Amino acid sequence: MFTPKPFLTVFLVLSLAFSLSGLAPAQEAPATAPRRLDKGTFMEMESVTNPAISPDGRQIVFTRTFVDKMTDRYRSTLWIVERDGSRVRELTGQTYSARQPVWAPDSKRLAFVAERDGSAQIHVLTPETGDLVQLTRVEQEPSDLRWSPDGKQLLFSMLVPDPDSPLPIKLPEAPKGAQWAKPALVIDRMVWAVDGQGQIPRAKRQVFVLDARLGGTPQRITDGKYSYDDPEWSPDGRQVYVSAIRRDDWEFARGDSEIYVINLATRELRALTDRRGRDAQPKVSPDGKRIAYVGYDHQKLTYHISNLYLMNADGRESKLWVGDLPSSPTQVTWARDGSGVYFLVEERGTAQLYFAPVNGKARRITEGTHVLSSFSLADNGQVAAIRSSFKEPGSLVTFPVARPGELQVLVDVNADVLAGLVLGEAEELRFRSSDGLEIQGWLIKPADFDPAKKYPMVLWIHGGPWSMYSVAFNWAFQNFAAEGYAVLYTNPRGSTGYGQAFVNGIQYAYPGKDYDDLMAGVDAALAKGFIDERNLFVCGGSGGGVLTAWIVGHTDRFAAAASMRPVVNWHSFVGTTDGPVTWYDQFEKYPWEDPQAFAVRSPLSYVARVTTPTMLLTGEADLRTPIGQTEEYYRALKMLGKPTLLVRVPDEFHGFRRPSHQLAQQLYLQAWFGKYRR
Repeated sequence: MFTPKPFLTVFLVLSLAFSLSGLAPAQEAPATAPRRLDKGTFMEMESVTNPAISPDGRQIVFTRTFVDKMTDRYRSTLWIVERDGSRVRELTGQTYSARQPVWAPDSKRLAFVAERDGSAQIHVLTPETGDLVQLTRVEQEPSDLRWSPDGKQLLFSMLVPDPDSPLPIKLPEAPKGAQWAKPALVIDRMVWAVDGQGQIPRAKRQVFVLDARLGGTPQRITDGKYSYDDPEWSPDGRQVYVSAIRRDDWEFARGDSEIYVINLATRELRALTDRRGRDAQPKVSPDGKRIAYVGYDHQKLTYHISNLYLMNADGRESKLWVGDLPSSPTQVTWARDGSGVYFLVEERGTAQLYFAPVNGKARRITEGTHVLSSFSLADNGQVAAIRSSFKEPGSLVTFPVARPGELQVLVDVNADVLAGLVLGEAEELRFRSSDGLEIQGWLIKPADFDPAKKYPMVLWIHGGPWSMYSVAFNWAFQNFAAEGYAVLYTNPRGSTGYGQAFVNGIQYAYPGKDYDDLMAGVDAALAKGFIDERNLFVCGGSGGGVLTAWIVGHTDRFAAAASMRPVVNWHSFVGTTDGPVTWYDQFEKYPWEDPQAFAVRSPLSYVARVTTPTMLLTGEADLRTPIGQTEEYYRALKMLGKPTLLVRVPDEFHGFRRPSHQLAQQLYLQAWFGKYRR
């Protein structure tokens, strides 16, 4: 439902260099105050994502994203670097935004999606010659690009509108030159709008095959009645594997997908799995004999952690391969020799690379206090990935998978921003909640930390609630540290990265015990001795906004609070969010069957207890946690005469997309906390 992580975590910042004057003798030079991560650095930061290493392991293409200050939007271009870090250069230019790079099997061509003038199309580029061809002219954005094994075709998926209205009508013909109103939207589905997109047409995701040399009209290979995901070629190029929910009640069958194989010659579709639960992300072994996939048996849990499974290519002899992981495996990739698969796992605030042999136990490949993401593997075992840590916003790295200790940083686009800046030091906390359960968190000290002083502290709560705070760099936290605050962030129960039992800690009880975990974290921070107990602040967005609103109704220990994009009334929320089925499942009964259960878990029920000055902040176009939730809480606070403020951000969905709005959120938080700082 909610934003998994604060928006600022994604944008990996680095800083402005500074120099000392060389005009006076060194011993006479006045002391120069260290530079801080101020608000000016936000617009200068960039991010590196989606590395794709060529199959021969020689070159790595990556997406470089920056702030276009003139349009107040993020733009991305494709860059390329040699395996040894040489010849870093831009491939696509800044006339359009490029993403989803995928190498052809011959390591000579690159397919990607580029957007210009609002139209996103598939292009193919030959990096060495610069030859560029646009292959499609489609109305919806293509995704899931996959080259055929022979390099002659491209596989992709795309939304396709359903042609028929559930209740067709025909208005009289409009007079010539007349300007009639837009037609009504006729809805017969559970979801008619999606956050980030707005109202969506009746559409389903279909899979297409496209000539990789000439382009032309893509050929649809799925039937159009259902949506299909995770397209994957067979090694001989004769079949395509997909996942789908092919049931008449597909809208209500959350997570109950199966894996299918499509014969390209006959278009025959055949199911390979059949169980109550999720089966998805098929990955075919190089010899075509086995399929690795992820999924779970449905157990009526509010959140399932997926396992890794293995079956024969015909669907027989399916077995649990790797289970009991701290979080769901992602980016499953076969070793070139077919000996097993590599995959990423988030665990206890880090993200590591694992290997599961076909015969043997899975093992962790990498170690360290870092987050690895966007893993890409060449045929020769060379890895490209993005690495982030407390003071490393996100660097392009490479290493041989057999020797991960030989990791090399190839590109750090933010080194110029962070050069010479003093950042807050992060300390890991392990503490016990009220019932003895161990909780993990981190405390960032102020950048100018002096152990003899007392500092204000911000408790920042993550969204989800099924997500995980990590050791990755976070601009928002470090900017607060630069302003003299300590920042506490924790993973209360319900967070991923700690196993299924930990996630289940909030089943049918959110918010609930996670409140106790958060308060225990505050106590652990106070025990460090340098936190000013009079100046505690709390904030969070989405799921963190829910818990912030819950906290101020249950304690007065905070000087001020900011609840961003919250849910305050579960009864009304489940009927207005863009993800209703997920949230109906968080309760044992429907709201009309047991309205009291929805009331006792709604922060709005405790609003009369609030004494903490509480600011509300939400995007006006939010469809995930609609702004009506924010308005309900704000109006209740006003009716009760409580100190409050409502910040409505125009034209923004759940996760803010405009850089100036993202920065404004940070500044509103600091201004509100500064106003009530004791």
